[in-house]
Amino acid sequence: MLPLLRDKKVIFFDVGYTLDYPASGDWMLTRAFLDRAGEKLRLRSGGQIREAMEAGLRDLLRCHRLTTVEEEIRQFTGFYRALSDRLALGFAPEDVARIARDRALNMENYIPYPGVVQVLETLSRTHRLGVISDTWPSILPQLEHLGVSRYLKYRTFSCFVGALKPDPRIFEDALRQCGAAPEETVFIDDSARNLEGAAALGITPLLIAANPAADVETSFVKIRDLRELTADP
Repeated sequence: MLPLLRDKKVIFFDVGYTLDYPASGDWMLTRAFLDRAGEKLRLRSGGQIREAMEAGLRDLLRCHRLTTVEEEIRQFTGFYRALSDRLALGFAPEDVARIARDRALNMENYIPYPGVVQVLETLSRTHRLGVISDTWPSILPQLEHLGVSRYLKYRTFSCFVGALKPDPRIFEDALRQCGAAPEETVFIDDSARNLEGAAALGITPLLIAANPAADVETSFVKIRDLRELTADP
């Protein structure tokens, strides 16, 4: 077991790029979206796509407190409609509706990292486990799909709290659920910024760089594979 975990009682995990990764390579631009966008999207520059995505995400997160998958689908219907308009992709209303429903309901959009179930099963014997994730209500069937739901006793989701990491309310909610002192907990995330927010409350941060973009210079302990958590020292 990783030495950092030995004196801890609770381990919190992020989900995206920690427990799983997107099948299409992007959380928002799903396979269903890419298939429909086709050549028109390939004709857009990286800057155009980035600008449209950033504007769409700002709109999407303007009202982030929601509780049902149907609310999520309605939000993403607006997101994909706006993305189509900004990039002149020409989506029909039925295209937008289908892509939004696919993102929320098609669990094949999410691929678990190798060994994730075995790692959580092993750690559940010695620690209490939870998740802290910026996400939408479809996270619940997503965790079931990954095969990890049974091991995650504590669940803090941004859409239920109404705040995104590294807002202190996210971490306070997680600590309130588990009842442990901050110094008795660890948070594993692929974002150094989010880990700084956790560390500010006394939670021990651990950076996971399974996604190469997360492999940054940091003073935090860093792993590149979840299986390092349970490997023999």
